[in-house]
Amino acid sequence: MAKTQLIFPEARIPYGTWGCSYFPAWQTSPLAEVNIGQFAGESMAKILSLRNTPINQLDYLIIGSTVPWHWKFWNATVVASCMGKRVPGFQMEQACATGLQAVILAAAQVQSGSSNTVGVLTFDRTSDSPVGVFPERRSYRRTEVISDVWDNFGFDPATGNAMITTAGVVARKYGITKGEVDELAAFRYDQYFTGKQSGFLEKVAVPLEILNVQGKSIGMIDEDTGVKKFSLSALRSMRELDTCVTSGTQTHAADGMATLLVSSKSAAKQISRKPEINISFVAKAEVRVSLSCMPEAPAMAVKKILSKTGISMKDFVVVKDHNPFAVNDAVFSKVLGYDWKKMNNNGCPLVFGHPQGPTLTRVIIEGLEEAVDLGGGYVLVFGCAAGDVGIASIFLVN
Repeated sequence: MAKTQLIFPEARIPYGTWGCSYFPAWQTSPLAEVNIGQFAGESMAKILSLRNTPINQLDYLIIGSTVPWHWKFWNATVVASCMGKRVPGFQMEQACATGLQAVILAAAQVQSGSSNTVGVLTFDRTSDSPVGVFPERRSYRRTEVISDVWDNFGFDPATGNAMITTAGVVARKYGITKGEVDELAAFRYDQYFTGKQSGFLEKVAVPLEILNVQGKSIGMIDEDTGVKKFSLSALRSMRELDTCVTSGTQTHAADGMATLLVSSKSAAKQISRKPEINISFVAKAEVRVSLSCMPEAPAMAVKKILSKTGISMKDFVVVKDHNPFAVNDAVFSKVLGYDWKKMNNNGCPLVFGHPQGPTLTRVIIEGLEEAVDLGGGYVLVFGCAAGDVGIASIFLVN
């Protein structure tokens, strides 16, 4: 196994101080009816309690979300109050890279010595996303109506293209066939349901009750609502929306939250559920590729991080990504010469859904749990983001 220096030698992720909600699909659960910031803060407190992690360990909070929510101006401070711990903090966002960037920022906060234990809390609610009126003097109408989620899914201001178009562009660029993409997607569904049946999902996802403003229960979030298994024959019969892209080979909008802690080495030994497990930050890389080539960007980010570290694909015990399109994984396999069947064990966003902010945080949590089950090693987490951006990070589980 290759050896490399750590990007944040003083920062650690204490084992087991993490968890996420299930990700119910757009408009399929009571999450559509609550303030997602309040829900996320209260859920983080619940998860830390279940993990036997004292909330008073936190001295800072970094939150990440991409969809506006009521009282967002107050960002991390109001969410911390909902969590029950009045600590300072801030909000960040980088489209679908938000979940990973928030964790990296937390590590930098610890590395700088500014904080000892940082809570990372990412969340988004695509259901009932805000619709507003924006004053626009350059428009003949003087105002523009904004639908935050759907406008951005459907239009890249730099190209005029929808996100789905980028998958078609990249599929044609690399000569990927629909048959290959359908086979890949069917395999991803099998991986998710195998992980669910084995009990793996229960290690990371926590059933959470939803309360209304009167404090009365309006339902439980206890599964990734909206996920159904597609057979290969069903996928092959679906109409192409763009080259190699069908409704079954792309992800779906969802709601949810995910949280973990980042701390100093000494604090990690105190709050980890298994202090003998050491989780460190090895490296991070970002790239930006050509216009409308977003599904290609993650592979290029991985190429960059491998070049920087000297680590090779055969050194990883776990490889997981944010894959809004099955095309992403097909391209990654071609660029890196890596068998796509070896990655995304136990699930991936293509299947369990995409609430944007917490998506990559859940991927990290699942990847770290899987690495612990396998006895440790290097973990590769990567994904794409709006603007044809690719991001990748390597963690080491000892």
